[in-house]
Amino acid sequence: MIVLVVFVVVAAAAVALAGGVAWERRGAPGRREVRAARPESVRRILLPFTGASISRRAFDAAVRLAGAEGATLMPCYLATVPLNLPLEAALPAQCARAMPLLETIEQRASSQHVAIDARVARGRTYRDALRRMLDEERFDRVIVSATNNPGAGFSGDDLVWLLRRADAEVLILRPAPEDHREVAASVAGHF
Repeated sequence: MIVLVVFVVVAAAAVALAGGVAWERRGAPGRREVRAARPESVRRILLPFTGASISRRAFDAAVRLAGAEGATLMPCYLATVPLNLPLEAALPAQCARAMPLLETIEQRASSQHVAIDARVARGRTYRDALRRMLDEERFDRVIVSATNNPGAGFSGDDLVWLLRRADAEVLILRPAPEDHREVAASVAGHF
């Protein structure tokens, strides 16, 4: 009698397991519709910046999102070209300021296994450089650091323009007033 009960229990478990596997392979009702309704994954995240440093909060958020979503982080230095120079003119002072920071960003992101594709965009203003970048490339998300300092970075008008203009998800991060942490290139001669 005990052998018969064990046999029935084992047979029932086998049937349940086989049914579960078949159910999983076929897919639960409505499951395929859920998969089809999900948006495509984010593949390129633009991180524009304008100076020799970038908000640590914005950088950390961009790296975390890129890592979690398997996206490529695209830090982009926005270089302004004076009106008296052609747009393609060499900008050695701006490049000397931007390249060490781009290298630092690349090293920090790469250490967290995030793909990097750094850029330098030119324009007559920061907004013009950003507009040119948005026209030339496709991005799934733009992460911008806002600041309380009116002379540094993007103005409020620039941020409103970006929200209206970008064909991508836009994330604007403003650190708390007491949070002054930044990512900056190391100073020459210091370790």
